[in-house]
Amino acid sequence: MTPSLAGRTVVITGANSGIGRATARTLAARGARVVLAVRDLGRGRAAAADLPGGAEVRRLDLADLSSVRAFAAAWTEPVDVLINNAGVMMPPPGLTVDGFEPHFGINHLGHFALTNLLLPRITGRVVTVSAGGHQAGTLDLDDPHWRSRPYRPFSAYAQSKLANLLFTAELQRRLTASGSAVLATAANPGLAATNLLSHGGSRAVRWTNALLRPLSQSDAGGARTTVHAATADLPGNSYISPSGVTQSRGRPRVTTPSKAARDPERARQLWILSEDMTATTFPLPRSPHLAA
Repeated sequence: MTPSLAGRTVVITGANSGIGRATARTLAARGARVVLAVRDLGRGRAAAADLPGGAEVRRLDLADLSSVRAFAAAWTEPVDVLINNAGVMMPPPGLTVDGFEPHFGINHLGHFALTNLLLPRITGRVVTVSAGGHQAGTLDLDDPHWRSRPYRPFSAYAQSKLANLLFTAELQRRLTASGSAVLATAANPGLAATNLLSHGGSRAVRWTNALLRPLSQSDAGGARTTVHAATADLPGNSYISPSGVTQSRGRPRVTTPSKAARDPERARQLWILSEDMTATTFPLPRSPHLAA
């Protein structure tokens, strides 16, 4: 059972629908002060009005680094838990405001920048929502935005979900090296019938989504791993997935991500590239008493 969260502040990106909204509902019901960080304020306010005890709404567009910076600059108080939940899955081809491929730009780089900018105020945990699809991902550090290779929507999605796990691993390594008690964890929601399944641009993707939807669990079911990653007694860099066959549904449990997601050198290289692309850095000093 989720413990009491009275007096704790939780920021959730993309929390006006789907798994984010279900996560917000569970945490608010346990007494947390929940802040919905959303692109559409109107939809965010509608979602907040439906939550136990209400919730706060602040604007955040992860496809625009200036919006990420504005959100972080306006935040002046402690954050117990940051949940990097927002994401896109196989949208029509395009670019973010900063010229990034949307999966990599929103799912990874936007959250990378947000985490680094908020980290001096985070006191408890950073949870990043990945997906089982990361196992099909390969990370091309020379062309993460698909500028010199044929664009494949699912491959781009899988790359971004792999990046989420590499980011979590390197974030935890840096937190440990700095002597911080903050933890970085990741969650795989399994197969959930969220609005992500309606965003595919091609006919093939839409047909695939239509076939998957009857097999999917509810938003609340998909949110269980995120809630567990945010509240359970876990070691840093834990990856929480459903316990069922193929990890598509079931009770949350600690699982092992793909071999590619456990490559420390790749995680370090991704971090360096992401710092360059977002002009943000890990803000905590290294502890002189700990090894690098």
